[in-house]
Amino acid sequence: MVTAILAGSTVATRTSPGQRCRKDDHVRRPLLWLLLAGLAIALLFLILHHEEGSVGSLSNGDFSSLAYGVALLVFLGGTALTLFRERFAQALTALLLWAAVALLLVVGYSYRFELHEVADRVMAELVPGHVISHGRSVEVARAVSGDFDVSAQINGARVAMVLDTGASSVVLTRDDAKAAGLPLEVLAYTVPIDTANGRARAASVRLDRIAVGGLVERSVEALVAQPGQLKMSLLGMSFLNRLQSWEVRGDRLFLRGYP
Repeated sequence: MVTAILAGSTVATRTSPGQRCRKDDHVRRPLLWLLLAGLAIALLFLILHHEEGSVGSLSNGDFSSLAYGVALLVFLGGTALTLFRERFAQALTALLLWAAVALLLVVGYSYRFELHEVADRVMAELVPGHVISHGRSVEVARAVSGDFDVSAQINGARVAMVLDTGASSVVLTRDDAKAAGLPLEVLAYTVPIDTANGRARAASVRLDRIAVGGLVERSVEALVAQPGQLKMSLLGMSFLNRLQSWEVRGDRLFLRGYP
């Protein structure tokens, strides 16, 4: 005979899976309605400002992207909140974290152009030759060596160059000329030039395209130095003379092309 003794014992009440799902639905349903309401309000703003092409200082496309991002964050944050509903402290921390992330994203998006400019200036100081581009105007910081290293693209190939206002032409090393796709096997080295290693000869060529940031010039006359004559390609006057203006102010080189 088996005797069941219940005196002095505690009987725990367990929540069935069905009850737990119903509680989750009670929490998630308001979040879903909140998400839909936010999207509806954003859609209403777009309809009202359709002819203007903007909502406040944002274009319709930018406002749509921002509204979608905020709605997605609200939904994800709400989902994280329901996962920790039985732990209030964790739920509150998750809510504050998502609110901070949303705020940072909104602020970062609002000041995206200013932040891009700050990042460009930091890169210009840390990376030699980095070009800060403002449309048809560019800016380059002076390198530690005292020269202005310039990262350019020649016929689509990235070439590290140094500004040389004493050079009458753009002058490429043989390796850079090869990277730019020039036919080295048919070059004739007949043009006399002065280099750090003394007198030498170079081959005359015409470059299809030179780009320095947003500055793009086509059909630019240049020279290709013989092997071993140059350590680095030179950005000379055949490129600079194509520009509207160029100047050195302090530790900055400013190049401005024609509109």
